[in-house]
Amino acid sequence: MINIALRLPRLEIEALLQGRIIAVMPSKFLTPEREFALCPVDASINLLPDEQYYRSIFLTIAQSSFTQLNTQGVLIQPHQMSLLRDEEQLKLPLLAYETVLIKAWAKCELCQIINNAESLVALSQLTIWTTEALKEILRQRQNIFLAYLRVYKLPKSIEVTIKSNSQFVALSQPINISEEKPVLNDRTFAQRKHQLENRQPPLYPELEELQSAIASLSISQPAAKQLDDDIKVFLGWSSDKLIKQPDSNLAWINDIAKLGDRSIEKDEGKSNYQAGTDFEIIARRSLDFLGFKVEEDYKGGAGGLDLFCSQPYPLVCECKAGKSIPDRAVEELDRIGKRHLKENYLQAMRLIIGPGQPTKNLKESAQISQISIINVMTLQKLVELKAKYPGAINLVELKQYLEPGQIDYKIGEFIDKAEREIKLRSQIIAAVKELSEQDNETSKATHPSFTVTEIRVHYNVTHNPKLNDEVVRDLLIELSSPLTGYLGRIKSSDWKSDRFYFLRDLPINPT
Repeated sequence: MINIALRLPRLEIEALLQGRIIAVMPSKFLTPEREFALCPVDASINLLPDEQYYRSIFLTIAQSSFTQLNTQGVLIQPHQMSLLRDEEQLKLPLLAYETVLIKAWAKCELCQIINNAESLVALSQLTIWTTEALKEILRQRQNIFLAYLRVYKLPKSIEVTIKSNSQFVALSQPINISEEKPVLNDRTFAQRKHQLENRQPPLYPELEELQSAIASLSISQPAAKQLDDDIKVFLGWSSDKLIKQPDSNLAWINDIAKLGDRSIEKDEGKSNYQAGTDFEIIARRSLDFLGFKVEEDYKGGAGGLDLFCSQPYPLVCECKAGKSIPDRAVEELDRIGKRHLKENYLQAMRLIIGPGQPTKNLKESAQISQISIINVMTLQKLVELKAKYPGAINLVELKQYLEPGQIDYKIGEFIDKAEREIKLRSQIIAAVKELSEQDNETSKATHPSFTVTEIRVHYNVTHNPKLNDEVVRDLLIELSSPLTGYLGRIKSSDWKSDRFYFLRDLPINPT
Protein backbone atom coordinates (compact mmCIF):
# COMPACT_ATOMS: atom_id res chain seq x y z
CA MET A 1 0.00 0.00 0.00
CA ILE A 2 1.21 3.51 -0.78
CA ASN A 3 -0.43 6.77 0.21
CA ILE A 4 1.81 9.42 -1.38
CA ALA A 5 2.46 10.52 -4.94
CA LEU A 6 5.34 12.29 -6.66
CA ARG A 7 4.19 15.20 -8.81
CA LEU A 8 5.75 15.20 -12.28
CA PRO A 9 4.91 16.86 -15.60
CA ARG A 10 2.41 14.61 -17.30
CA LEU A 11 4.53 14.43 -20.43
CA GLU A 12 7.39 12.98 -18.40
CA ILE A 13 5.11 10.38 -16.84
CA GLU A 14 4.02 9.43 -20.34
CA ALA A 15 7.70 9.11 -21.34
CA LEU A 16 8.28 6.84 -18.32
CA LEU A 17 5.30 4.68 -19.29
CA GLN A 18 6.56 4.42 -22.87
CA GLY A 19 10.01 3.38 -21.63
CA ARG A 20 11.46 6.47 -23.32
CA ILE A 21 13.18 7.54 -20.08
CA ILE A 22 14.02 5.82 -16.78
CA ALA A 23 14.88 8.93 -14.75
CA VAL A 24 13.29 12.22 -13.71
CA MET A 25 14.52 15.46 -12.13
CA PRO A 26 12.70 16.14 -8.84
CA SER A 27 13.27 19.44 -7.11
CA LYS A 28 14.64 17.65 -4.02
CA PHE A 29 16.73 14.56 -3.37
CA LEU A 30 14.77 11.27 -3.42
CA THR A 31 15.72 8.52 -1.00
CA PRO A 32 16.50 5.23 -2.78
CA GLU A 33 13.94 2.45 -2.19
CA ARG A 34 11.18 5.00 -1.61
CA GLU A 35 7.89 4.05 -3.30
CA PHE A 36 5.19 6.40 -4.54
CA ALA A 37 2.48 6.89 -7.14
CA LEU A 38 3.15 9.11 -10.18
CA CYS A 39 0.88 12.15 -10.19
CA PRO A 40 0.58 14.08 -13.50
CA VAL A 41 0.62 17.86 -13.32
CA ASP A 42 0.83 20.67 -15.83
CA ALA A 43 4.21 21.35 -17.47
CA SER A 44 4.07 24.94 -16.16
CA ILE A 45 6.07 23.70 -13.15
CA ASN A 46 9.07 23.51 -15.52
CA LEU A 47 11.54 26.39 -15.64
CA LEU A 48 11.30 26.87 -19.41
CA PRO A 49 8.57 26.55 -22.07
CA ASP A 50 8.14 23.09 -23.59
CA GLU A 51 9.91 24.08 -26.84
CA GLN A 52 13.06 24.96 -24.92
CA TYR A 53 12.72 22.37 -22.15
CA TYR A 54 12.26 19.16 -24.18
CA ARG A 55 14.28 17.88 -27.10
CA SER A 56 12.48 18.24 -30.43
CA ILE A 57 12.83 14.49 -31.09
CA PHE A 58 10.64 13.89 -28.02
CA LEU A 59 8.39 16.92 -28.30
CA THR A 60 6.84 15.66 -31.54
CA ILE A 61 5.67 12.54 -29.74
CA ALA A 62 4.82 14.35 -26.52
CA GLN A 63 2.51 16.88 -28.12
CA SER A 64 0.46 14.17 -29.83
CA SER A 65 0.37 12.09 -26.65
CA PHE A 66 -0.66 15.10 -24.58
CA THR A 67 -4.05 15.33 -26.23
CA GLN A 68 -4.70 11.64 -25.53
CA LEU A 69 -3.97 11.76 -21.80
CA ASN A 70 -7.09 11.48 -19.69
CA THR A 71 -6.89 14.13 -17.00
CA GLN A 72 -9.95 15.65 -15.42
CA GLY A 73 -9.37 19.42 -15.20
CA VAL A 74 -9.21 21.77 -12.19
CA LEU A 75 -11.58 23.40 -9.80
CA ILE A 76 -11.30 26.79 -11.52
CA GLN A 77 -12.50 26.27 -15.10
CA PRO A 78 -11.08 28.32 -18.04
CA HIS A 79 -14.33 30.25 -18.59
CA GLN A 80 -14.31 31.20 -14.90
CA MET A 81 -10.67 32.32 -15.08
CA SER A 82 -11.58 34.84 -17.78
CA LEU A 83 -13.95 36.55 -15.34
CA LEU A 84 -11.11 37.33 -12.93
CA ARG A 85 -8.89 40.38 -13.18
CA ASP A 86 -5.26 39.71 -14.16
CA GLU A 87 -3.96 40.48 -10.68
CA GLU A 88 -6.49 38.06 -9.15
CA GLN A 89 -5.37 35.30 -11.50
CA LEU A 90 -1.77 35.80 -10.42
CA LYS A 91 -2.77 35.32 -6.79
CA LEU A 92 -4.19 31.87 -7.48
CA PRO A 93 -2.03 28.93 -6.37
CA LEU A 94 -0.51 26.88 -9.19
CA LEU A 95 -2.64 23.92 -8.17
CA ALA A 96 -5.79 24.12 -6.07
CA TYR A 97 -8.02 21.06 -6.13
CA GLU A 98 -7.27 18.83 -9.09
CA THR A 99 -8.69 15.46 -10.00
CA VAL A 100 -6.19 13.35 -11.93
CA LEU A 101 -5.82 9.79 -13.18
CA ILE A 102 -2.90 7.88 -11.72
CA LYS A 103 -1.69 5.13 -14.06
CA ALA A 104 1.51 3.94 -12.42
CA TRP A 105 3.71 3.80 -9.34
CA ALA A 106 7.49 3.78 -9.03
CA LYS A 107 10.40 2.86 -6.79
CA CYS A 108 13.46 5.08 -6.64
CA GLU A 109 16.49 2.91 -7.45
CA LEU A 110 19.12 5.67 -7.29
CA CYS A 111 19.33 9.43 -6.96
CA GLN A 112 22.41 11.17 -8.35
CA ILE A 113 23.45 14.73 -7.56
CA ILE A 114 24.81 16.45 -10.66
CA ASN A 115 26.66 19.74 -10.41
CA ASN A 116 29.10 19.36 -13.31
CA ALA A 117 28.02 21.27 -16.41
CA GLU A 118 30.36 19.23 -18.61
CA SER A 119 28.16 16.15 -18.31
CA LEU A 120 24.94 17.88 -19.39
CA VAL A 121 25.35 17.33 -23.14
CA ALA A 122 25.71 13.57 -22.64
CA LEU A 123 22.78 13.58 -20.19
CA SER A 124 20.58 15.36 -22.72
CA GLN A 125 21.37 12.80 -25.42
CA LEU A 126 20.21 9.99 -23.12
CA THR A 127 17.01 11.68 -21.93
CA ILE A 128 14.28 14.00 -23.19
CA TRP A 129 15.59 17.34 -21.85
CA THR A 130 17.54 19.91 -23.85
CA THR A 131 21.04 20.89 -22.80
CA GLU A 132 19.73 24.44 -22.31
CA ALA A 133 17.07 23.23 -19.87
CA LEU A 134 19.62 21.26 -17.87
CA LYS A 135 21.94 24.28 -17.72
CA GLU A 136 19.08 26.52 -16.55
CA ILE A 137 18.12 24.07 -13.80
CA LEU A 138 21.73 23.85 -12.67
CA ARG A 139 22.06 27.66 -12.72
CA GLN A 140 18.97 28.23 -10.60
CA ARG A 141 19.26 25.29 -8.19
CA GLN A 142 23.04 24.67 -8.14
CA ASN A 143 22.29 20.92 -8.25
CA ILE A 144 20.36 18.57 -10.51
CA PHE A 145 18.78 15.60 -8.75
CA LEU A 146 18.51 12.72 -11.21
CA ALA A 147 16.23 10.03 -9.79
CA TYR A 148 16.25 6.61 -11.46
CA LEU A 149 12.75 5.16 -11.27
CA ARG A 150 11.62 1.57 -11.71
CA VAL A 151 8.08 2.10 -13.00
CA TYR A 152 5.14 -0.30 -12.70
CA LYS A 153 1.74 0.08 -14.32
CA LEU A 154 -1.38 -0.17 -12.17
CA PRO A 155 -3.98 -2.77 -13.26
CA LYS A 156 -6.29 0.15 -14.00
CA SER A 157 -6.10 3.92 -13.67
CA ILE A 158 -7.25 5.40 -10.36
CA GLU A 159 -8.91 8.78 -10.04
CA VAL A 160 -7.67 10.82 -7.08
CA THR A 161 -8.05 14.38 -5.85
CA ILE A 162 -4.88 16.35 -5.18
CA LYS A 163 -4.92 19.26 -2.71
CA SER A 164 -1.30 20.36 -2.66
CA ASN A 165 1.40 21.69 -4.94
CA SER A 166 4.45 20.37 -3.08
CA GLN A 167 6.80 17.77 -4.58
CA PHE A 168 5.05 14.94 -2.72
CA VAL A 169 1.31 14.96 -2.13
CA ALA A 170 -0.87 12.81 0.08
CA LEU A 171 -3.39 10.61 -1.70
CA SER A 172 -7.00 10.84 -0.64
CA GLN A 173 -7.00 7.03 -0.38
CA PRO A 174 -4.17 4.46 -0.31
CA ILE A 175 -3.35 2.47 -3.45
CA ASN A 176 -2.62 -1.26 -3.57
CA ILE A 177 0.52 -1.94 -5.59
CA SER A 178 2.32 -4.95 -7.05
CA GLU A 179 5.32 -5.58 -9.29
CA GLU A 180 3.36 -7.62 -11.83
CA LYS A 181 3.47 -5.04 -14.63
CA PRO A 182 6.92 -3.44 -14.91
CA VAL A 183 7.36 -1.11 -17.86
CA LEU A 184 10.82 -2.64 -18.41
CA ASN A 185 12.01 -6.08 -17.34
CA ASP A 186 14.99 -6.53 -15.02
CA ARG A 187 17.52 -7.04 -17.79
CA THR A 188 16.45 -4.10 -19.93
CA PHE A 189 16.25 -1.74 -16.96
CA ALA A 190 19.74 -2.81 -15.75
CA GLN A 191 21.18 -2.10 -19.20
CA ARG A 192 19.53 1.31 -19.42
CA LYS A 193 20.57 2.22 -15.88
CA HIS A 194 24.19 1.24 -16.55
CA GLN A 195 24.21 3.32 -19.74
CA LEU A 196 22.73 6.40 -18.05
CA GLU A 197 24.90 6.18 -14.93
CA ASN A 198 28.04 6.07 -17.04
CA ARG A 199 26.77 8.63 -19.59
CA GLN A 200 27.42 6.22 -22.43
CA PRO A 201 26.20 7.76 -25.72
CA PRO A 202 23.07 6.43 -27.44
CA LEU A 203 23.87 3.43 -29.62
CA TYR A 204 21.35 4.18 -32.37
CA PRO A 205 20.51 7.91 -32.62
CA GLU A 206 19.31 7.45 -36.21
CA LEU A 207 16.71 4.90 -35.07
CA GLU A 208 15.52 7.35 -32.40
CA GLU A 209 14.96 9.90 -35.18
CA LEU A 210 13.05 7.31 -37.21
CA GLN A 211 10.88 6.35 -34.24
CA SER A 212 10.01 10.00 -33.69
CA ALA A 213 9.09 10.36 -37.36
CA ILE A 214 6.70 7.39 -37.46
CA ALA A 215 5.19 7.74 -33.97
CA SER A 216 2.20 9.75 -35.13
CA LEU A 217 1.53 7.30 -37.98
CA SER A 218 1.45 4.33 -35.60
CA ILE A 219 -1.87 5.49 -34.15
CA SER A 220 -3.79 4.81 -37.36
CA GLN A 221 -1.59 2.54 -39.50
CA PRO A 222 -0.93 -1.06 -38.34
CA ALA A 223 2.24 -1.40 -40.43
CA ALA A 224 3.72 1.74 -38.89
CA LYS A 225 2.75 0.55 -35.41
CA GLN A 226 4.52 -2.77 -35.97
CA LEU A 227 7.69 -0.94 -37.05
CA ASP A 228 7.33 1.46 -34.11
CA ASP A 229 7.07 -1.48 -31.68
CA ASP A 230 10.08 -3.19 -33.27
CA ILE A 231 12.22 -0.06 -32.94
CA LYS A 232 11.24 0.46 -29.29
CA VAL A 233 12.29 -3.09 -28.41
CA PHE A 234 15.51 -2.65 -30.39
CA LEU A 235 16.32 0.61 -28.54
CA GLY A 236 15.50 -0.89 -25.13
CA TRP A 237 12.45 1.33 -24.62
CA SER A 238 10.20 -1.71 -24.36
CA SER A 239 10.57 -5.25 -23.04
CA ASP A 240 7.51 -6.61 -24.82
CA LYS A 241 8.05 -9.75 -26.85
CA LEU A 242 7.11 -9.12 -30.43
CA ILE A 243 4.21 -11.40 -31.31
CA LYS A 244 3.23 -10.83 -34.90
CA GLN A 245 -0.42 -9.89 -35.05
CA PRO A 246 -2.67 -11.05 -37.89
CA ASP A 247 -2.60 -8.57 -40.77
CA SER A 248 -6.08 -7.72 -41.99
CA ASN A 249 -4.60 -7.10 -45.45
CA LEU A 250 -3.71 -10.81 -45.64
CA ALA A 251 -7.18 -12.16 -44.83
CA TRP A 252 -7.54 -13.22 -48.48
CA ILE A 253 -5.08 -16.06 -47.85
CA ASN A 254 -7.77 -17.97 -45.95
CA ASP A 255 -9.92 -18.01 -49.12
CA ILE A 256 -7.43 -19.72 -51.45
CA ALA A 257 -8.61 -23.27 -50.74
CA LYS A 258 -12.25 -22.19 -50.51
CA LEU A 259 -12.24 -20.61 -53.96
CA GLY A 260 -10.63 -23.72 -55.40
CA ASP A 261 -13.64 -25.79 -54.37
CA ARG A 262 -16.35 -24.82 -56.83
CA SER A 263 -19.05 -26.56 -54.79
CA ILE A 264 -18.89 -23.69 -52.31
CA GLU A 265 -19.33 -21.21 -55.13
CA LYS A 266 -22.51 -23.01 -56.24
CA ASP A 267 -24.00 -22.26 -52.85
CA GLU A 268 -23.50 -18.59 -53.61
CA GLY A 269 -25.28 -18.83 -56.95
CA LYS A 270 -22.21 -18.25 -59.11
CA SER A 271 -21.72 -19.86 -62.52
CA ASN A 272 -18.97 -22.37 -63.17
CA TYR A 273 -17.18 -19.79 -65.30
CA GLN A 274 -17.29 -17.16 -62.55
CA ALA A 275 -16.09 -19.70 -59.98
CA GLY A 276 -13.13 -20.58 -62.20
CA THR A 277 -12.32 -16.90 -62.73
CA ASP A 278 -12.37 -16.22 -58.98
CA PHE A 279 -9.96 -19.08 -58.37
CA GLU A 280 -7.66 -17.95 -61.18
CA ILE A 281 -7.54 -14.42 -59.69
CA ILE A 282 -6.60 -15.63 -56.22
CA ALA A 283 -4.04 -18.11 -57.65
CA ARG A 284 -2.48 -15.21 -59.58
CA ARG A 285 -2.37 -13.16 -56.40
CA SER A 286 -0.82 -16.09 -54.52
CA LEU A 287 2.01 -16.60 -57.01
CA ASP A 288 2.71 -12.88 -57.05
CA PHE A 289 2.78 -12.85 -53.23
CA LEU A 290 5.25 -15.75 -53.24
CA GLY A 291 7.63 -13.66 -55.34
CA PHE A 292 6.97 -14.81 -58.93
CA LYS A 293 6.69 -12.18 -61.64
CA VAL A 294 3.25 -12.89 -63.10
CA GLU A 295 2.88 -11.59 -66.63
CA GLU A 296 -0.31 -9.60 -67.17
CA ASP A 297 -0.68 -10.65 -70.83
CA TYR A 298 -1.93 -14.10 -69.79
CA LYS A 299 -5.29 -14.07 -68.02
CA GLY A 300 -7.04 -17.27 -69.03
CA GLY A 301 -10.44 -17.18 -70.65
CA ALA A 302 -11.53 -19.34 -73.60
CA GLY A 303 -8.38 -20.73 -75.23
CA GLY A 304 -6.18 -18.59 -73.02
CA LEU A 305 -3.27 -19.49 -70.77
CA ASP A 306 -4.29 -19.06 -67.14
CA LEU A 307 -0.97 -17.93 -65.68
CA PHE A 308 2.58 -17.42 -66.89
CA CYS A 309 5.40 -16.36 -64.60
CA SER A 310 8.62 -15.13 -66.20
CA GLN A 311 10.82 -14.72 -63.09
CA PRO A 312 12.80 -16.12 -61.32
CA TYR A 313 12.21 -18.89 -63.88
CA PRO A 314 9.46 -19.55 -66.44
CA LEU A 315 6.40 -21.19 -64.85
CA VAL A 316 3.21 -22.08 -66.73
CA CYS A 317 0.18 -22.66 -64.52
CA GLU A 318 -3.30 -24.05 -65.13
CA CYS A 319 -6.00 -23.45 -62.48
CA LYS A 320 -8.83 -25.98 -62.16
CA ALA A 321 -11.60 -25.05 -59.71
CA GLY A 322 -14.08 -27.73 -58.70
CA LYS A 323 -14.24 -30.96 -56.71
CA SER A 324 -11.73 -32.74 -58.97
CA ILE A 325 -9.18 -32.15 -61.72
CA PRO A 326 -10.41 -33.52 -65.09
CA ASP A 327 -8.24 -36.02 -66.97
CA ARG A 328 -7.96 -33.66 -69.93
CA ALA A 329 -6.17 -30.99 -67.85
CA VAL A 330 -2.69 -32.12 -68.94
CA GLU A 331 -3.59 -32.21 -72.64
CA GLU A 332 -5.22 -28.78 -72.36
CA LEU A 333 -2.16 -27.25 -70.70
CA ASP A 334 0.19 -28.76 -73.32
CA ARG A 335 -1.96 -27.55 -76.23
CA ILE A 336 -2.63 -24.04 -74.93
CA GLY A 337 0.91 -23.59 -73.59
CA LYS A 338 2.56 -24.50 -76.91
CA ARG A 339 0.15 -22.25 -78.80
CA HIS A 340 0.99 -19.19 -76.70
CA LEU A 341 4.63 -19.75 -75.73
CA LYS A 342 5.76 -21.90 -78.71
CA GLU A 343 9.29 -23.30 -78.14
CA ASN A 344 9.56 -21.50 -74.77
CA TYR A 345 6.86 -23.80 -73.35
CA LEU A 346 9.17 -26.83 -73.15
CA GLN A 347 11.79 -24.85 -71.19
CA ALA A 348 9.23 -23.72 -68.59
CA MET A 349 8.21 -25.43 -65.37
CA ARG A 350 4.60 -26.57 -65.70
CA LEU A 351 2.04 -26.72 -62.90
CA ILE A 352 -1.62 -27.62 -62.42
CA ILE A 353 -3.42 -26.44 -59.25
CA GLY A 354 -6.78 -27.88 -58.21
CA PRO A 355 -8.69 -29.52 -55.37
CA GLY A 356 -9.20 -33.21 -54.79
CA GLN A 357 -7.12 -36.23 -55.72
CA PRO A 358 -5.99 -36.54 -59.36
CA THR A 359 -7.03 -39.73 -61.17
CA LYS A 360 -4.60 -42.47 -62.14
CA ASN A 361 -4.79 -41.43 -65.81
CA LEU A 362 -4.07 -37.80 -64.90
CA LYS A 363 -1.01 -38.79 -62.87
CA GLU A 364 0.34 -40.88 -65.76
CA SER A 365 -0.24 -38.06 -68.24
CA ALA A 366 1.50 -35.60 -65.92
CA GLN A 367 4.55 -37.86 -65.66
CA ILE A 368 4.80 -38.15 -69.46
CA SER A 369 4.38 -34.40 -70.05
CA GLN A 370 6.66 -33.39 -67.12
CA ILE A 371 3.85 -31.47 -65.37
CA SER A 372 3.55 -31.02 -61.60
CA ILE A 373 0.19 -31.22 -59.81
CA ILE A 374 -0.55 -29.70 -56.39
CA ASN A 375 -3.68 -29.44 -54.30
CA VAL A 376 -5.07 -25.96 -53.76
CA MET A 377 -4.52 -26.35 -49.99
CA THR A 378 -0.81 -26.88 -50.67
CA LEU A 379 -0.71 -23.52 -52.43
CA GLN A 380 -2.43 -21.95 -49.42
CA LYS A 381 0.16 -23.47 -47.04
CA LEU A 382 3.00 -21.98 -49.10
CA VAL A 383 1.37 -18.56 -48.98
CA GLU A 384 0.72 -18.88 -45.22
CA LEU A 385 4.40 -19.65 -44.64
CA LYS A 386 5.40 -16.59 -46.66
CA ALA A 387 2.97 -14.44 -44.67
CA LYS A 388 4.37 -15.60 -41.32
CA TYR A 389 8.03 -15.43 -42.36
CA PRO A 390 8.53 -13.14 -45.38
CA GLY A 391 12.00 -14.50 -46.14
CA ALA A 392 11.12 -18.19 -45.80
CA ILE A 393 10.26 -18.99 -49.44
CA ASN A 394 13.30 -19.45 -51.67
CA LEU A 395 11.75 -19.83 -55.13
CA VAL A 396 14.97 -21.10 -56.70
CA GLU A 397 15.12 -23.85 -54.07
CA LEU A 398 11.40 -24.51 -54.54
CA LYS A 399 12.07 -25.28 -58.22
CA GLN A 400 13.95 -28.44 -57.17
CA TYR A 401 10.72 -29.77 -55.63
CA LEU A 402 8.58 -29.23 -58.75
CA GLU A 403 8.87 -32.81 -59.99
CA PRO A 404 6.47 -34.42 -62.52
CA GLY A 405 3.26 -35.91 -61.11
CA GLN A 406 1.41 -35.19 -57.88
CA ILE A 407 3.90 -33.45 -55.57
CA ASP A 408 1.98 -32.30 -52.49
CA TYR A 409 4.24 -34.43 -50.33
CA LYS A 410 7.32 -32.82 -51.94
CA ILE A 411 6.03 -29.31 -51.23
CA GLY A 412 5.30 -30.50 -47.68
CA GLU A 413 8.97 -31.49 -47.38
CA PHE A 414 9.97 -28.02 -48.62
CA ILE A 415 7.72 -26.33 -46.02
CA ASP A 416 8.98 -28.59 -43.22
CA LYS A 417 12.60 -27.85 -44.15
CA ALA A 418 11.94 -24.08 -44.16
CA GLU A 419 10.26 -24.26 -40.74
CA ARG A 420 13.16 -26.30 -39.32
CA GLU A 421 15.63 -23.70 -40.55
CA ILE A 422 13.60 -20.88 -38.99
CA LYS A 423 13.39 -22.79 -35.69
CA LEU A 424 17.17 -23.31 -35.72
CA ARG A 425 17.76 -19.59 -36.12
CA SER A 426 15.29 -18.84 -33.34
CA GLN A 427 17.19 -21.24 -31.06
CA ILE A 428 20.55 -19.63 -31.90
CA ILE A 429 19.10 -16.20 -31.03
CA ALA A 430 17.68 -17.65 -27.79
CA ALA A 431 21.14 -19.04 -26.92
CA VAL A 432 22.71 -15.58 -27.28
CA LYS A 433 19.89 -14.06 -25.21
CA GLU A 434 20.34 -16.67 -22.45
CA LEU A 435 24.08 -15.97 -22.31
CA SER A 436 23.32 -12.24 -22.08
CA GLU A 437 20.92 -12.75 -19.18
CA GLN A 438 23.45 -14.90 -17.33
CA ASP A 439 26.16 -12.31 -17.90
CA ASN A 440 23.92 -9.47 -16.74
CA GLU A 441 23.47 -11.12 -13.35
CA THR A 442 27.16 -10.61 -12.64
CA SER A 443 28.65 -7.86 -14.80
CA LYS A 444 25.56 -5.70 -15.55
CA ALA A 445 27.16 -4.88 -18.91
CA THR A 446 25.09 -2.77 -21.27
CA HIS A 447 25.59 -5.11 -24.21
CA PRO A 448 27.35 -8.35 -23.22
CA SER A 449 28.79 -10.07 -26.29
CA PHE A 450 30.09 -13.57 -27.02
CA THR A 451 32.34 -15.44 -29.43
CA VAL A 452 31.17 -18.04 -31.93
CA THR A 453 32.59 -20.84 -29.78
CA GLU A 454 30.86 -19.62 -26.61
CA ILE A 455 27.51 -19.50 -28.41
CA ARG A 456 28.05 -22.90 -30.05
CA VAL A 457 28.89 -24.54 -26.72
CA HIS A 458 25.81 -23.05 -25.02
CA TYR A 459 23.55 -24.09 -27.91
CA ASN A 460 24.86 -27.65 -28.06
CA VAL A 461 24.16 -28.28 -24.38
CA THR A 462 20.40 -28.52 -24.95
CA HIS A 463 19.88 -28.95 -28.70
CA ASN A 464 20.33 -31.56 -31.40
CA PRO A 465 21.84 -32.04 -33.87
CA LYS A 466 25.11 -30.67 -32.51
CA LEU A 467 26.63 -27.86 -34.58
CA ASN A 468 30.23 -26.97 -35.30
CA ASP A 469 31.77 -23.48 -35.17
CA GLU A 470 31.59 -22.95 -38.94
CA VAL A 471 27.84 -23.58 -39.09
CA VAL A 472 27.17 -21.37 -36.07
CA ARG A 473 29.38 -18.64 -37.52
CA ASP A 474 27.38 -18.58 -40.78
CA LEU A 475 24.11 -18.41 -38.86
CA LEU A 476 25.36 -15.61 -36.60
CA ILE A 477 26.56 -13.52 -39.54
CA GLU A 478 23.17 -13.97 -41.24
CA LEU A 479 21.23 -13.04 -38.08
CA SER A 480 23.39 -9.94 -37.47
CA SER A 481 22.89 -8.63 -41.00
CA PRO A 482 21.29 -5.15 -41.21
CA LEU A 483 18.43 -6.78 -43.13
CA THR A 484 17.60 -9.08 -40.22
CA GLY A 485 18.84 -7.26 -37.11
CA TYR A 486 18.23 -10.03 -34.57
CA LEU A 487 21.81 -9.91 -33.30
CA GLY A 488 24.60 -7.34 -33.26
CA ARG A 489 28.15 -8.06 -34.40
CA ILE A 490 31.48 -6.65 -33.23
CA LYS A 491 33.96 -7.43 -35.99
CA SER A 492 37.54 -8.42 -35.19
CA SER A 493 40.63 -9.40 -37.15
CA ASP A 494 39.25 -12.89 -37.85
CA TRP A 495 35.88 -14.58 -37.50
CA LYS A 496 36.95 -16.61 -34.47
CA SER A 497 37.39 -13.35 -32.54
CA ASP A 498 34.14 -11.75 -33.73
CA ARG A 499 31.64 -11.15 -30.94
CA PHE A 500 27.85 -11.17 -31.13
CA TYR A 501 25.17 -9.71 -28.85
CA PHE A 502 21.39 -10.03 -28.52
CA LEU A 503 19.05 -7.42 -30.00
CA ARG A 504 15.58 -8.95 -30.44
CA ASP A 505 13.68 -12.24 -30.42
CA LEU A 506 12.59 -14.27 -33.43
CA PRO A 507 9.22 -15.57 -32.20
CA ILE A 508 7.96 -18.78 -33.76
CA ASN A 509 4.42 -17.95 -34.79
CA PRO A 510 1.84 -20.71 -34.31
CA THR A 511 0.41 -22.28 -37.45
